[in-house]
Amino acid sequence: MKYNLTYYAVAALLAGAASLVSSHSFAASCCGGGSAASLVVPKYATAIVDLTFDAELYDGYWNHNNKYIKDPPGSDLQQYRMNVGVGYRFATNWQASLALPYVWNDNSYSGVSSQTDGLGDTTVSLTYELLDDNSAWKIRDTHDLIPGISLGLSLLVPTGTSPYDDQQSSFDITGRGFYRLDGTLLIEKTIRPWNVSCAISYGTYLERTINREYGKYVAPYKKDLGDRFSASLSAGYAYVIGTGGDSITGTVSYVYLNEADGSFNGNRDTGSGFDKQSVGAALSYTNNDSNWSIRTGWNHAVKKDGWGENFPATDIITVGVRYVFL
Repeated sequence: MKYNLTYYAVAALLAGAASLVSSHSFAASCCGGGSAASLVVPKYATAIVDLTFDAELYDGYWNHNNKYIKDPPGSDLQQYRMNVGVGYRFATNWQASLALPYVWNDNSYSGVSSQTDGLGDTTVSLTYELLDDNSAWKIRDTHDLIPGISLGLSLLVPTGTSPYDDQQSSFDITGRGFYRLDGTLLIEKTIRPWNVSCAISYGTYLERTINREYGKYVAPYKKDLGDRFSASLSAGYAYVIGTGGDSITGTVSYVYLNEADGSFNGNRDTGSGFDKQSVGAALSYTNNDSNWSIRTGWNHAVKKDGWGENFPATDIITVGVRYVFL
């Protein structure tokens, strides 16, 4: 029982962390284009503030054989997150960002219920824009085919509550308990009104000493989580409303997430890794001055065999608002 409950608690954090890395670490074109969820300081601006609410709903899981299994009757697992993000452009091609989530857990599983809340893990990011996307309206020469390319480095800081703190239930977890360093790459191209992007991230956790698990002290040992890889593909279309310049952008996406087996005292922790595939859709509105925008999104795990391994199946519903400082 505790084994399955741990899966659910940790998976919620992983899914949240996945969106933070892809949303807050990746830069975009000169116009801040691409995904509606990207926290990017556009070339014409100096800073950005973003507020996002996520509701993550759980419905079954995949076992080690990639088989999808439904939850027991009466189960109701949910996590809610309020993500606050800020970004600042401190040089022509450089920007930094900070993202901090606050997490609410509301769970009932096989007769065990829990409601907790607390800070999640913080993400600090640095991004360099290697090439700018000119966001052309029409391809006139080869220069118009050059995509925007951004390189990023982010650090996950364990500010949340993890299984290695004074907590007795996996339902109380709001953080991983490990530092993780991620390298990110974003390739993006806009030929208005269309845009496409490919985002890739690879991260490694920093090994730490463990002396407590779920509130109980244990003989100290060294633990490390497996390296983490994520990739996403997205395509969008922007529709200009009337002659005012306001726009609505629709985006569809595919996301792949994998984490390798971890280790304890240098020995492989077989079966601790996982992977997950999901699809998504988002809709955003941006005003004429491009300083205010609102959005909503949906990330869906396909609840069929072969779409995941050792991981819960979830739906994530997102609403958000942001303001760009010119």
